[in-house]
Amino acid sequence: MASVLVVEDDPFVRSALIRHLTEACHTVRSVGTALEALREVAHVGFDVVILDLGLPDLDGAEALKMLRGITDVPVIIATARDDEAEIVRLLNDGADDYLTKPFSVEHLSARMAAVLRRSRGAAAGGEPPSRVLQVGGLSIDPLRRQAELDGTPLDLTRREFDLLAFLAGRPGVVVPRKELLAEVWQQSYGDDQTIDVHLSWLRRKLGETAAQPRYLHTLRGVGVKLEPPL
Repeated sequence: MASVLVVEDDPFVRSALIRHLTEACHTVRSVGTALEALREVAHVGFDVVILDLGLPDLDGAEALKMLRGITDVPVIIATARDDEAEIVRLLNDGADDYLTKPFSVEHLSARMAAVLRRSRGAAAGGEPPSRVLQVGGLSIDPLRRQAELDGTPLDLTRREFDLLAFLAGRPGVVVPRKELLAEVWQQSYGDDQTIDVHLSWLRRKLGETAAQPRYLHTLRGVGVKLEPPL
């Protein structure tokens, strides 16, 4: 069972989500505006937030940035928009997952379960490695969740850091995409685009490209590895 905040202004969609989540034994609170959502999150400890983008008072993308300023609660974006560039921005701004409307309740349940496994596993299960990981000029501190490149701090999203730290713990090893989905995203299935999006943004912050890699190397059809530049 999880504590869920539904941020949705459409009364029909909102009531359907509340009914489904309640039937699945979750505790549900709901609001119809971004400001109400921010107030709720500031005072109540939720396990996950389902955030609509088309809110009446503030665009959901801006609401996401404001949420990330006050909490690390997992956020699943629910949107009718399917523009790839916008999805990339949302992931980079801290969204944990997204669903394109219309979606089935089964699809929502699966995405919620994956997000909750990730957040609960991080909070309870495995302690991150205590040692600082060093790969060439990259320095990654899993406990402080800080990364530097040649002494300069890297401004990474939560998922970018998780991906970088996972690869840095296996320098020079080609990690299959399926393993990345399972270990970093805690999903047994998924779209390779999710990995590609985060790799693209991570490469940009490392000052490299897929065509001219320095640290991150993709082996088509095999996986990804992190190793120091030659």
